Amino acid sequence: MLKGKKIFYWIIPFVLVTFLGNAVYAAQQPKAPEVKQTSALKGQFYLKDIVKIYVPSTYNVDQPIDNTPYVNKSLERFSKMFGGATAIDGTGAWLSDNDQLVKEKVTIVYSFAEDLNKKKINEVVAYAKSLKEEMKQSSVSLEVNGKMYFIE
Repeated sequence: MLKGKKIFYWIIPFVLVTFLGNAVYAAQQPKAPEVKQTSALKGQFYLKDIVKIYVPSTYNVDQPIDNTPYVNKSLERFSKMFGGATAIDGTGAWLSDNDQLVKEKVTIVYSFAEDLNKKKINEVVAYAKSLKEEMKQSSVSLEVNGKMYFIE
């Protein structure tokens, strides 16, 4: 019992010093400059919402394929929905059930949107579901305004 109290008394100061050290470090970091209303961007048109779909490069979960037709289809759909789209290549990774790193090429197709309403979100989700079925995936990743959704 006495040994447990000694450890407890050592942990409290350690946690306190760590917390205070992080607070001091954060306070010393320069703040990112804010865009002022008097900047050259004042009055410029902008799009505040962003939608991304992660197009896999596998078929039936683990068979590598050329995903170009699916990327082109996604670019066309997003362009029709939002007025334009961009595709960038990336590499996704996750840990398997036996802690092995699994890597896969992905293409992220994204669009910025002026008015991302419920109807458009439902249309994007329906497209993600159709892509998942067509590519025989367990899910397709969809990112909306920085939040990742796994469409199953």
